[in-house]
Amino acid sequence: MFHATTILVVRKKGQVIIAGDGQVSMGQTIVKAKANKLRRLDDGKIIAGFAGSTADAFKLFDLFEKKLKEYGGQFVRSAVELAKDWRSDKVLRNLEALLLVANKDKTFVISGSGDVLEPDADVHAIGSGGPYALAAGRALCENTDMDAKQIAQTAMKIAGDICVYTNGNISFEELESNK
Repeated sequence: MFHATTILVVRKKGQVIIAGDGQVSMGQTIVKAKANKLRRLDDGKIIAGFAGSTADAFKLFDLFEKKLKEYGGQFVRSAVELAKDWRSDKVLRNLEALLLVANKDKTFVISGSGDVLEPDADVHAIGSGGPYALAAGRALCENTDMDAKQIAQTAMKIAGDICVYTNGNISFEELESNK
């Protein structure tokens, strides 16, 4: 099974940035170094990234996009309905991935166990390198004047320097927030 890791969202001073590393691994082997794990959804109003099994994540992107269309772009409702389906459907229940999704106002982690979690802080991360990126991102957000993209870039570099499943080929997507 192919696994992709480390997605980070940073919100600061009206910017919402999602960053993802490019590494896809199979066991201890890197099979792709420049993968794009990020997507723009709902005509660019939502940015999303995945960690976990790549095929499962692509299925989840498609399902979330369908929920957004079904519920007229309602971000919260679509996230909750995806999580409910993911948890209760016998086939979907076996998908091994997490989604980190953000619009201009909110960030959610959506999981197969039915969770739709809104992080307390303006920085959140998932994947193998997620704890490293999260710690670095929060420290930088709280203690520097860096903008959201600089924080994301630096935090992802730190995660890549520590986590063997995270590399330095970082891609970004950005939204303007209301905050």
